Amino acid sequence: MHQPDSPASRSGTPRLRKRDSSAPNTPRAPPCGLGGVGRRTTFREDVGHAAAETYLVTRLTFILLRSLGVGSRWICQLLALLIYAVLLMPGFIRVGYYYFFSSQVLRSIVYGDQPRNRLDMYIPTDRSKPNPVVVFVTGGAWIIGYKAWGALLGRRLAEHGIIVACVDYRNFPQGTISDMVTDASEAISFICDTVASYGGDPNQIYLMGQSAGAHIAACALLEQAVKESQGEEIYWSVTQIKSYFGLSGGYNMQNLVDHFHKRGLYRSIFLSIMEGRRSLPQFSPEIIAKKLTHGAIALLPEIVLFHGTGDYSIPSSASKIFADVLKKAGAKAKVQLYRGKTHTDVFVQDPLRGGKDPLVEDVVSIIHADDADARRKYDDSAPSPERLVSEWRIMLARQISPF
Repeated sequence: MHQPDSPASRSGTPRLRKRDSSAPNTPRAPPCGLGGVGRRTTFREDVGHAAAETYLVTRLTFILLRSLGVGSRWICQLLALLIYAVLLMPGFIRVGYYYFFSSQVLRSIVYGDQPRNRLDMYIPTDRSKPNPVVVFVTGGAWIIGYKAWGALLGRRLAEHGIIVACVDYRNFPQGTISDMVTDASEAISFICDTVASYGGDPNQIYLMGQSAGAHIAACALLEQAVKESQGEEIYWSVTQIKSYFGLSGGYNMQNLVDHFHKRGLYRSIFLSIMEGRRSLPQFSPEIIAKKLTHGAIALLPEIVLFHGTGDYSIPSSASKIFADVLKKAGAKAKVQLYRGKTHTDVFVQDPLRGGKDPLVEDVVSIIHADDADARRKYDDSAPSPERLVSEWRIMLARQISPF
């Protein structure tokens, strides 16, 4: 495993342990050629993979409905979701084509031995030097999280010279929150170990999550900081993460139980996901942060939380309070609010509009902050992303969105 230049500078030497090379964590398409891009798959393989992915997404949808119960409320929500998807379908089709057929996308790389331990990697076209890396944990209410949900973000960041690894993980009821956090940590470890073979820079690894994925990634980060500060044996070091980006996340599960219940994620289901009411503090990053030792706090990277003020799935106050708790504890944290933006605006509708994407611009500005050449290359001369969906469709979808 790559070790940072001076991990002892913040907490003493961590007990880093090598991953078991016999574990089934080798890529489905082994790295080869420039920048680690694997062999080009055949059309038949791509179509077969697309069919398999479609089946999986359909099955996840039915699992969600069965878990939540199909009452009149959920029938209305499902209809709203279907209409939302149909309105944005022109963009989804184009993103799907890129996902399944672009040679820059390495799909279903195996990172662990548990079900759903797969990740997709988006590789920039310019591999003349090692690229920064974002490990992205997708959202999905802890029930329908899926790696392909990060395809649009992966494409946009790859266009700015950043490798993106979109992580899949066990969802409920296949697993509960501790399984999800374990999977995320395993994926981070895999990236720290192997990203150099894909053209990534092991000294520039960033952790990011969206919605439920932001919560899972934050839990994994803080759990690792606690282990490392206590001198426990670890497979990756928190000092290997340059920044954590949380998008539209919830960080205090105790305060969100009733909110989610009113939104349709019923209390009994949510508590099952979180392994019972007594476990809520254990999986609430905001509560954990209040109890961290100075040694654990010192290990944490810069934490940047993004949130729309019009988000009614998870209120923006969740990010503001978490940032305040972190800063009070001595961590470096800040919040970037997007005025009037909903839960899906920042992650779906805005990128589909093309042109300047506020979230991508903010993330890229942090990642390339110390690389003047990259800023000039991608900020000044890169072509502006094309619009994927007409504005009237986006605005109508925004009004109908059940999220």
